[in-house]
Amino acid sequence: MGKAKKRILAKGIHQKLSNITRENAIKLVVEGDNPQEVANTLSLFKLKPEELLEAGMSYEQIKQWERYL
Repeated sequence: MGKAKKRILAKGIHQKLSNITRENAIKLVVEGDNPQEVANTLSLFKLKPEELLEAGMSYEQIKQWERYL
């Protein structure tokens, strides 16, 4: 990948990340419809199962996403 392409991708990633908080990430995971977005958010924020349980996620859903936690 060329330098320009790396810069463009990094710029887009950093702009998106600056707009999302940890609380918003938890809400996105609990209410998530898009499995890829949920997996990316879990990996990025390293959310703990306890946080997700407190936010209302069921135990079965947490076990489903266990490999990303």
